[in-house]
Amino acid sequence: MKFNCVASATLWLAAWAVAGPAQQHDETLSRPKPLKHIPTFGLGTWLSEKSKVSDAVEYALTHGYNHIDAALIYGNEREVGKGITRSKVHRSDIWVTSKLWNADHRPDRVHEAIGKTISDLGVRYLDLYLMHWPVAFVPGGSGTELDNKTSILTTWRAMEDAVRAGLTRHIGISNFARADVEALLKEAKIKPYAHEFETHPYLQQQHFVDFHSDNGIKVIAYSPLANTNPTYDGNKPVAPIFEDPIWRDMAERKNCTVAQAVLGWGLQRGTVVIPKSVHKEYIKENLNARRVDFTEEEMQEIAAADKKVRFNDPGKGWGVRLFADLDDPTRLDGDEEVSEL
Repeated sequence: MKFNCVASATLWLAAWAVAGPAQQHDETLSRPKPLKHIPTFGLGTWLSEKSKVSDAVEYALTHGYNHIDAALIYGNEREVGKGITRSKVHRSDIWVTSKLWNADHRPDRVHEAIGKTISDLGVRYLDLYLMHWPVAFVPGGSGTELDNKTSILTTWRAMEDAVRAGLTRHIGISNFARADVEALLKEAKIKPYAHEFETHPYLQQQHFVDFHSDNGIKVIAYSPLANTNPTYDGNKPVAPIFEDPIWRDMAERKNCTVAQAVLGWGLQRGTVVIPKSVHKEYIKENLNARRVDFTEEEMQEIAAADKKVRFNDPGKGWGVRLFADLDDPTRLDGDEEVSEL
């Protein structure tokens, strides 16, 4: 039996509309138009504790933020949705991004996954839905058993159907190598709106950022504060960016915190930054990075200090060589050198 993606999505929405999520954000047929462009500053929710993320989201949305970055695999979308609801900010004034997990790459599962995300977040649509990794897992398998029968393009076609069904306004990608992006651009009927990947002062990848700009694809920088994420401790022999003499000096020059200086740099180079925090003081402090401005000479000084160090790379555990044509690619056991894609 041939699966009809649009019909499936419509049936899902009909069933969801009757039952409704636990906390559904109030919307009306007369709602104003949603945000036209992705806001350049957002709140990340990766590793945010369930017990704290609702308050963090609510606080952010009522104190100047209008962009929330979520994902099914984070395991906290229902709590994120509660924060959205409690903020009482109109849905059209919020940009909501989420992501498709690796075990849901098969077309029928794409629409089940986005339906669950929409329900858990308590919204009627997403602004942006990303393919979290260019890697497919077998559903119900070991958890990381590779699904070699489902291609990136097959998954992308189902995501395109999700746009047509009104489940998401835009679709995009995350953690792709350049060759993967180029291959997708050749076949996509709906071009990726954005690409979310790790980039910060220690992994600047300016050439890759420029490539996206040339192709009209927004860059969302996750881990914009580099190795301040606690899961990165000890991964690479690099001092925390908050202790870096260059960034301490920059912060002193700008009369701001190191975090504000680093985030301000990310904004000035044209990337969207999504720092994660569940602490009100840091959520508020981070947003003031929008006031930081660097001279051309300072931007060149920062560029020269690039360490080309990647902190988030699950490829070895999955047995997949990720980022093969980028700085600091995955190195699998037995590799002498990294081959091209």
